[in-house]
Parts: sequence; structure tokens; C-alpha cells
Amino acid sequence: MRDAQTLWAFLQGQPACLVPSDIIIVCGSYDLRVCDHASALMRAGTAPRMLITGATGNWTRHLWERSEADVFLDRARSLGVDAGQITLERRATNFAENIRFSRDLLPGVRRATFVTKRNSVLRVKHTLAVQWPELTAAIDAPATAFPDDVSNQIGVLGLIDEMVGDLHRMLHYPKLGYQSPVSIPGDVLCAWRMLVESGFDRHLLDAPLA
Repeated sequence: MRDAQTLWAFLQGQPACLVPSDIIIVCGSYDLRVCDHASALMRAGTAPRMLITGATGNWTRHLWERSEADVFLDRARSLGVDAGQITLERRATNFAENIRFSRDLLPGVRRATFVTKRNSVLRVKHTLAVQWPELTAAIDAPATAFPDDVSNQIGVLGLIDEMVGDLHRMLHYPKLGYQSPVSIPGDVLCAWRMLVESGFDRHLLDAPLA
């Protein structure tokens, strides 16, 4: 758990909401609290529009029969967001696609607030730097804590697997042009290796560990 806490602290980066924004871009996932937070930002006047992006991913293909965007749409409407303010993007299966497909749908947008899971903030930041570098953007997330607030959709062990996979992607994706390079501290790499050796390898890439 100490190693997992180290990964959690690193991956959440520094969430921040950009006010005012042209639009709130919501990255779909298994965690409906992401949509709850984005809807609260809409009600608070952060932006006049919302785009929800997401097809299905590692978790949601087993959870729902519809896209993440459609599930989040229903949630946002139930929380008082007018459907006329929402655009859906139903093709993206990863953060690079979330951002690139959103960019293609929003050619006039210059300022955006992205909303994602707490442990995905740093990945979104470094993916934005490559996929939409001209955008003035901030990344926000629900104020969840590890391990107390882990989504019951995947549980603590599932989230540890996800975080181990996220760090593996941050090591390899800059080489593939998906995101900008990340400086990963030695204690984070050590914690990651310990978790891999402990069997948290279900979300690793088919790529070398180093």
C-alpha cells in the first residue's frame, strides 16, 4: 500500500480548474464521479458547454453495453446539465484519442478545462502537450483520496493495476509520439517496480519494463 500511495501521489499531478473556459471536456471512464464534478463546474459557470469523450476502455467494456460518453450524458442530464449544452464523442479509447478527437470537433476552442480521474491528471497533461499544444488548458478531477475513495467498480487492487499500467505508458508513450516526456523520480520508479514484482501486471503494455 505504501508503494501504491507513492504512485497515486505522483500520477495525480496538480489538478486545477481554468476559469473561464470555452468548454469543459470530460474524459469518460468507469468513475461517474468524474461526470459529477464536471457537471458541478458547469453549474458554477466554468464554461457554457461540455464535451464528453469516450467509447469503451479496459474496464468499461465489461461494465456497460453503451459508450462511456452515453453513460456520462445520462448522468450529466440527471444532474441538471441541459442536453443542448453537451456534445458527445463516442470513438476515443485512450487519452490521445480523447484529446485528438475533441480537438477535431472543436476547431474554434482556445481555452478548455479537462476533467478526468484523479490518478489520470498527469497523463492528460503530458498527452495534451503533444496532441493539442496550442490549447490553453487546465486539468481538474474529483477530490478523491487513495485508498478510501477508490471506485467500487474496480476496487483497490484494480486501481493499483491501473496505476502500474499508467506509469508503464508514461515511460514508453513519449517514444511513440503520444505524449511529452515525463521526469519520473527514483522513488516512484522503485515503487512501480516493487508493485510489478508483486504481481500487479494486468495493465502493463506489451513492451519492456525499462
